[in-house]
Amino acid sequence: MAEVAPEPSLLIIGGGGETVRRPLPDSLHVNGGDGTYSYTRNSYFQRLAANVVKGRIKGAITMKLDVEKLSSTSNTIYIADLGCAVGPNTFDAMQDVIHFIQQKYTLQCPQSNTTLQFLVLFNDQPSNDFNTLFTSLPRERPYYAAGVPGSFHRRLFPESSIHFVHCSYALHWLSKVPEELLDKNCGAWNKGRIHYTNAPNEVVQAYASQFAKDMEEFLCARAMEIVTGGMMTIIMPGLPNEMPYSQLAASLMYDFMASTFMDMVNEGLISEDEVDSFNLPIYTPSPAEMASVVEKNGHFSIEMLELTNPASLVDGQVDIKAWVIHVRAAMERMFIKHFSPDIIDEMFDRLTKKLFMFTEQVESGYKDRTQLLVVLIRK
Repeated sequence: MAEVAPEPSLLIIGGGGETVRRPLPDSLHVNGGDGTYSYTRNSYFQRLAANVVKGRIKGAITMKLDVEKLSSTSNTIYIADLGCAVGPNTFDAMQDVIHFIQQKYTLQCPQSNTTLQFLVLFNDQPSNDFNTLFTSLPRERPYYAAGVPGSFHRRLFPESSIHFVHCSYALHWLSKVPEELLDKNCGAWNKGRIHYTNAPNEVVQAYASQFAKDMEEFLCARAMEIVTGGMMTIIMPGLPNEMPYSQLAASLMYDFMASTFMDMVNEGLISEDEVDSFNLPIYTPSPAEMASVVEKNGHFSIEMLELTNPASLVDGQVDIKAWVIHVRAAMERMFIKHFSPDIIDEMFDRLTKKLFMFTEQVESGYKDRTQLLVVLIRK
């Protein structure tokens, strides 16, 4: 076991390197603090989903990560958690990853007297509530900690400096809304909708194209930062290759969000232009799409790419009210920036009522194999 790190000064490091594209808008951050709708209080669904693949990540580290080689030049292992938010999920994930790496090191070097040290680099948007993150940092932890604000769609760390990258429920966020969606003269104009659920093919393709561009830039940035033989694990929503997107529970929610906004337009609470100019920058890829972008990039080998059931550890039916609050904790800042804050409570109340009317569809879409796990090794 690595020694428990003393209470170091918490360093905030600015991401350097080339700017590939402007960072995500400042509104794309989870609710900070510790209030009723905070991410701190409303992120246990994500943690349960991530726990589903905990054993698979342990297996990948045990079988594929050469810790002896990675630690041959220094006894410090550098780990980055991209899209860390405000905790507590990031702390649990980092604790697990470090434990698995320590176990692998013991297997490879049973006679070694060297004690591995760990530095965890917590990354998220500059507008993320890093104060809440660091004030809730576990006092007893086997790692040093630093914060790195910036978009993970560009360079964040020095060249060949990172041994392990973790990214959970963050990479489905696009770097920006596809520009075609706001062009009234384009076939991809997404009038009356806020996502590509049940949208024309031109809208779907605009989203898919943006995701492919973002992934290429993400992978190129990580390829510069991760050492040869280093590992990256990605957990995110996924779409079975043959499943229509409209069958996912999330797509049902986005569809009902749009219809709720349109109801409010008809009641004069918001304008139609407000709805037509708002789109969620979220994309759910299939395993085939993910494999294609990784193979095209060429800097990583795919060690694992599979779909799992994110709700397999959920007892009983999905709690729709809690699910909506979780979504609110993750997305509310976006809505507040675009719409009047006065209508947000009403929108989420109406959304909850609509989802209760379609409980069976929510259950079916949520409990299918709709979570993508990707494990990559830097070539």
